[in-house]
Amino acid sequence: MEYVAVVGLVLAAGKGTRMKSDIPKVLHEVFFSPMIHHVVDTLRSIFLKKIIIVTGHQRQLVEESFRGDHLSFVHQSQQLGTGHAVLVCEDELRSHKGPVLVLCGDTPLVKAETLKQFLDAHTEAASLLTVMTTIVDEPENYGRIVSDECGDIVRIVEEKDATPAQKKIREINAGIYCVDAQFLFAALHRVGTCNMQGEVYLTDIVAIATGDGIHVHKYCCIDNEEVLGVNSRRELAQAHSVLQRRYLRVLMESGVTIIQPESVTIGKQVSIGKDSVIYPNTSLTGVCDLGSGVHIDSFVKIHDCIIGDFVRIGSFSHLQQANIPSSSIVVSHTVDIKM
Repeated sequence: MEYVAVVGLVLAAGKGTRMKSDIPKVLHEVFFSPMIHHVVDTLRSIFLKKIIIVTGHQRQLVEESFRGDHLSFVHQSQQLGTGHAVLVCEDELRSHKGPVLVLCGDTPLVKAETLKQFLDAHTEAASLLTVMTTIVDEPENYGRIVSDECGDIVRIVEEKDATPAQKKIREINAGIYCVDAQFLFAALHRVGTCNMQGEVYLTDIVAIATGDGIHVHKYCCIDNEEVLGVNSRRELAQAHSVLQRRYLRVLMESGVTIIQPESVTIGKQVSIGKDSVIYPNTSLTGVCDLGSGVHIDSFVKIHDCIIGDFVRIGSFSHLQQANIPSSSIVVSHTVDIKM
């Protein structure tokens, strides 16, 4: 199914001070790509009408990373909150009459299937505003979902503005919204800055909607791992591990044996034929094409290589830009050949 009536809006203007880095947060690599590229690739896979990226801090670097891609960029010159980041897109979206899917550029783990289900739920409910939520054991640093006695969402309270009782709420805001464009901007113009941050919170449109008698729908993402926001080096490593694990699962389900997968690194541009066996402590990166029945022994590093069928690569081999013919045996060797 294509979601050609939906515009995707990716918020990527923040500096990310907890990363302790001169590099824009969304350009830090997760599983061999800048984290924002994972978000955009996921949006592309569900065929939206348009994708807009809001840039701010070091905008040139972020926009340059997408050189040649058919994307729209809107600059947020001052970082005055998530609501303000959306507001700067008002002119860009003035002619759009349908839903806007808003998410952050630091959520590289969200799956296309989850976004599809989220959009379907929004459409089926004929909703003006749908919020994605999830349940976590440790909700610290996340906005809490405040619900009424019926379980319906009333408002979202940010961590710094939450009362002690609200901080105990385990249902959190996943930071993903589907909202009618006309309602979105009308509501944002009513949002104030009376909060601890002195910012325009996008989350405040929920309270505005419920205050106007509009039912706000929520979609609870069962797998809270998907909506992990990457704000620190620890979370960066955690996100990489999740994406690596997902890709190893894909390979194993396609007929590849991976012994001790927790010790193996295989990039997303590496294809491996069935009945191949990958032993522990190996690294396959770059663009690689491995045939069927290939055996890669332990402590092997392979980068940008083509390897034929039934090849055996011995331990401690290092291959880079090599083309290994079918049925070859490579024993403890370094090969660096331009193809």
